[in-house]
Amino acid sequence: MKMPSSFALTPLGGGEEEAAPALYDLIILGGGPAGLTAAIYAGRAALKTLVLLGTSPGGQAASTETVENFPGFPDGVGGAELAQRMQQQAERFGAETVVDAATAVDFSAQPFTVKTFSRTYRTRSVIVATGAVPKRLDVPGEAAFWGRGISTCATCDGFFYRGKKVAVVGGGDSAVDEALVLTKYADQVFVIHRRDQLRATRIYQDRAFANPKIRFIWDTVVEEIVGDRVVTGVRLRNVKTGEQSLLDVDGVFVYIGMQPATDLFKGQLALDEWGYILTDRQRHTSVPGVFAAGDVQDYLYRQVVVAAASGAIAAMEAEKFLGEFPHPDIALKKSEEKVC
Repeated sequence: MKMPSSFALTPLGGGEEEAAPALYDLIILGGGPAGLTAAIYAGRAALKTLVLLGTSPGGQAASTETVENFPGFPDGVGGAELAQRMQQQAERFGAETVVDAATAVDFSAQPFTVKTFSRTYRTRSVIVATGAVPKRLDVPGEAAFWGRGISTCATCDGFFYRGKKVAVVGGGDSAVDEALVLTKYADQVFVIHRRDQLRATRIYQDRAFANPKIRFIWDTVVEEIVGDRVVTGVRLRNVKTGEQSLLDVDGVFVYIGMQPATDLFKGQLALDEWGYILTDRQRHTSVPGVFAAGDVQDYLYRQVVVAAASGAIAAMEAEKFLGEFPHPDIALKKSEEKVC
């Protein structure tokens, strides 16, 4: 991806500057591992930093019962606890954190503008770390029963299915891990997978195959979610035989992949065909001064440790960018050179 190599410098108008909101060096959009790690590095670099934690502070990591592969925690650590520790560490180094989310952005000129549910901010640089959200099945009944028997968080909602039967749709790490969590509550957990083998890492597979509460339904997709006021079952279709069946369950947990939370940035940043933000190895986006980190630009790994490293890179690059243009009363205009 080709990045702009030059900027034109234009002084900002004095009168508008005085009436404008306070100017930040860096605003980080997202409070998951990528955003919070970026905040730690930015705070240590003495950058005036604001973190918009979003509506779900901690991101996807916070909804994970136990993170077993993050360095420094040989016995694992709760996802919510890890996120809380990261936030406390960022705040210790001076980063401001707010439970709010961006509703609109303007990256067309310096300083950038970020609007939220509650107010408007100005900033000289931005790190987008809004992460990704679970994909939906897009089948009849899903919209009607979302939140009434359909969930994407076993840690959050598993308690409500004590002594009941539930279905987990998917075959990757998230699906199998959450199926294992659900066995603590449900009497029976059906894992429905469109293939005849799991994509999950071996340690998750071994645990799932050894768990007597988990039953696998292979080569099968969900055609419809049925119920009355709440979910009562799922209609299934075998992709090889075409055979259809009805499985009685009290809940459905969907883990069929993720989609990046980038709707806000369409027309502002270059995205790939799947909606992920395009960056180079230094996490530069198509707009100078705007960086992206974590799952919002990583469609491949989606691991907490990778997101954290990505956030650190983005913060160091933001510091470097700000060091090249140290005066907040100077606006940077993008060159005419095309990107991506």
